Amino acid sequence: MKKLILILAALVLIAALTACSGKTVATGTTETAAKAAQNIDVDLTQMSSTMIYSEVQNMMLKPADYVGKTVKMQGAFSVSEIGENRYFACIIKDATACCAQGIEFDWAGDHSYPADYPKDGSDITVTGEFTTYNEGQQQYCQLKNAELKF
Repeated sequence: MKKLILILAALVLIAALTACSGKTVATGTTETAAKAAQNIDVDLTQMSSTMIYSEVQNMMLKPADYVGKTVKMQGAFSVSEIGENRYFACIIKDATACCAQGIEFDWAGDHSYPADYPKDGSDITVTGEFTTYNEGQQQYCQLKNAELKF
């Protein structure tokens, strides 16, 4: 019950913070100026682990609310191969490290796996445009044209 209340409170806080304005307000800090220069709409790197997990969960439940927004996140690099398809993702664990969620990304540019990519499980930072796509009957979320730092 406490976990449900915490998640609901986090979602209400997120809604309150993101619903007010689509504009970036300059506060004079270098961090805010850098974020504004990159036009980052959702910066998961500046949130607590509980808030990150809640925001990513919200992205999965209501992806249409995030389509077209620039998202920045930190986590562990993961690669999955299913059939002939290869998927790259940034995986984030929750505050207790018992659960994990991730977002697939498509690294902008011409890169060769595994030579150009980090090792599985390495810490990465990914910034890209949130989008969705369908494979068969399933909808997936992805950060496209992503910048990858490791």
